[in-house]
Amino acid sequence: MTVQRDLWEQLNREIIGCRRCPRLVEWREQVARERRRAFADWEYWGKPVPGFGDTQARVLIVGLAPGAHGSNRTGRMFTGDSSGDFLYRALYEAGFASQPTANHQGDGLKLQDVFITAVCRCAPPDNRPLTEEILNCQPYLVQELRLLSQLEGIVALGRIAFERVQKILRPENPLLPFRHGAFYKPVDHLPWLLASYHPSRQNTQTGRLTPAMFAGIWQRVREELG
Repeated sequence: MTVQRDLWEQLNREIIGCRRCPRLVEWREQVARERRRAFADWEYWGKPVPGFGDTQARVLIVGLAPGAHGSNRTGRMFTGDSSGDFLYRALYEAGFASQPTANHQGDGLKLQDVFITAVCRCAPPDNRPLTEEILNCQPYLVQELRLLSQLEGIVALGRIAFERVQKILRPENPLLPFRHGAFYKPVDHLPWLLASYHPSRQNTQTGRLTPAMFAGIWQRVREELG
């Protein structure tokens, strides 16, 4: 366990210190300097955001990228914005999170049996990382997949995460079709894969993703874990 913990700590240090993408470095640091008026008293994180959760998890949740005034401010995945509010309430109601809110790193939130990460670790302009930026980040996601020794399944939040996971795990295979709630059984000892719309404000406020639809995702996860 000590070796495993050391490997996680080393990976997180590498992620936090990464400066591979000049466009993202410039943007995340600009946002951290200028800040949003509502968070003028905050000292923004302004760095790449490492994964968060149970390192013995059986389920990996993969999102797109940190929000400029969410994770880029707080330094923890899906923390401090509306996407996180939607996600963590659902995880709490499904028994995966100790509380339904995520405000800052010291708020006491703990996850059980899930680990949360993203395909891109820096907040991108307009929430749109470039393909080359995602590829620069890909080794970090690959390493997390290797370190999650108890992994049984992956929940991909959004099409980009859904397709990126496939390109990592099944690079020679055609991409499986994305639709909310699509479930793909494990093949060749790989984890099962479950697709969900991303809990972005654009999706949740328009009704494209409702609380009931999202709850169905985590109910399916519970069923698969037995």
